[in-house]
Amino acid sequence: MNNTTMSQQEILNDLLNTEKSLVKLYASNITESSCPNLRQLMFSIMNECSQDQYTVFEQMRNRNMYQIKTAPQNDIVTAKQTVQDLKNKTGM
Repeated sequence: MNNTTMSQQEILNDLLNTEKSLVKLYASNITESSCPNLRQLMFSIMNECSQDQYTVFEQMRNRNMYQIKTAPQNDIVTAKQTVQDLKNKTGM
């Protein structure tokens, strides 16, 4: 019998990926549901998963297990402008 254990980083990475997948699944199912009560329930659960995902992400980042790249300010300004342009075009 192979008695292999997962490292703390592997466990956290698995949790992070699982929560990301759950958020995507709930979002997809919300868009397919026509029942307002079911949509609200799934939205609430998706929000919980999103919070859990962020908590795991923060734990990994604080332990230097997840490196993030800081976006240049110019890229942030461009992204904001692109989103604003899209909102203006679609009225949303």
